[in-house]
Amino acid sequence: MGKPTGFLEYDRINAEALPVKERIKNYKEFHISLPPEKQQLQGARCMECGVPFCQSGMIIGNSVSGCPLNNLIPEWNDLIFGGNWEQAYNRLRKTNNFPEFTGRVCPALCEAACTCGVHDDPVTVKQNELSITEHAYEKNFAGPKIPRVRTGKKIAVVGSGPSGLAAADQLNQRGHSVTVFERSDRAGGLLMYGIPNMKLEKHIIQRRIDIMEQEGIIFETGKNIGENVEAKQLLENFDIVILACGASQPRDIKAEGRDAKGIYFAVDFLSSTTKSLLDYELEEGTFISAKGKRVVVIGGGDTGNDCVATAVRHGAQNVIQLEMMPKLPDKRAENNPWPQYPRISKTDYGQEEAAEIYGSDPRIYQTTVKKFIKDKKGKLKEIILVMLEPRTDEKSGKTVMSEIEGSEYSLNADMVLIAAGFTGSEDYIRKAFGAQPDERNNVKTEAGRYKTTVPKVFACGDMRRGQSLVVWAIREGRECAREVDKELMGYSNL
Repeated sequence: MGKPTGFLEYDRINAEALPVKERIKNYKEFHISLPPEKQQLQGARCMECGVPFCQSGMIIGNSVSGCPLNNLIPEWNDLIFGGNWEQAYNRLRKTNNFPEFTGRVCPALCEAACTCGVHDDPVTVKQNELSITEHAYEKNFAGPKIPRVRTGKKIAVVGSGPSGLAAADQLNQRGHSVTVFERSDRAGGLLMYGIPNMKLEKHIIQRRIDIMEQEGIIFETGKNIGENVEAKQLLENFDIVILACGASQPRDIKAEGRDAKGIYFAVDFLSSTTKSLLDYELEEGTFISAKGKRVVVIGGGDTGNDCVATAVRHGAQNVIQLEMMPKLPDKRAENNPWPQYPRISKTDYGQEEAAEIYGSDPRIYQTTVKKFIKDKKGKLKEIILVMLEPRTDEKSGKTVMSEIEGSEYSLNADMVLIAAGFTGSEDYIRKAFGAQPDERNNVKTEAGRYKTTVPKVFACGDMRRGQSLVVWAIREGRECAREVDKELMGYSNL
């Protein structure tokens, strides 16, 4: 422990965000990193606890406390305080294949479990992680590590999101030959087309893909199972197939008038903006535009927030965000003590931007859409909303959100973006391989393992566990890689 009194001597300093009216002019990341010498002092705030919950990844109070990747956080905090940036990066990469991604998009479960945060501000773990990674790229010690020996085993990974990339990276470093199949025109999956540039610029993803290619991984883009690649072909040509296609089946809103023009799934809205930005520099007519429109986003999660931020940048006339559940408390409730993940209200970047541009917080709680109203041309012009309240279901005993009779009211709207989550993986790939689904429409695997019901076929990530975080997808990919390695070699050192 390099600085036993660091948490007493130094205050938490966050990376500065550009002013709202400046950052909404473009789609770039908008946080300004601290200089290395100041970031090193943030590392000194780590208390190096006897029980570091920050890296535990334990289920406490029905939610995960600490990092699911079990990152060696106190170790690399101390290393950057001592100026040992390369060693810090090496420790970070032992548990995390892609810290450049999690350092940008992870909700920092680690910080929520930081002991320093019990009575003070937690350590800037996420910011430290990103600084370590970008410093590694700047100083050229984040380059390719080409395996010295090849095993002769061939593995196909279907899907290039975070879980597929993590599995591919692990297995390639083990010496197996890995080919990644991606149906989109660019590798990255959710990272590329599901997360806006403001949170994760796409050159960051491509930078890592380029390194993985130099290390020997083959990426086949524009390859869709059942369309231009057959499942049988992969099973014949590869020793193992890993399905890592995500949980990309969006949950729909079943309400009268759903067929109105102007209603889109959030993933389609976000991906069209990103693709247009990359291919056409956002030329008019090449993406689903919210410019000048009265936008309603259904869903209060991360994807909904990303839709709000994107619509603001398009130049929407106004943006409203609907949330079915009640507003969470501003501070921890007594039944939600540390180190449980804090179930508290947060204002994310998109909501912050909408509040400043339109004059008020865009969120409306305990509300959903009851009816969509079309004009004579079939275009959306209005929505009927209904207020909700929590009630206890007599049969199950669970709390459900129920409509309040007589609480309906109307709201003018030209565009609705459905960000209500996902219902599982798309069926066609699972069916192509003959894999069985579980009760949540994910791919069924053996308990404690990643083997599907089909020989030679494994599954990981959101396709196996359901919609989740990037950090969980990376963990799934790493664990799946270990199981595949055992299957092929009889043991694993992964």
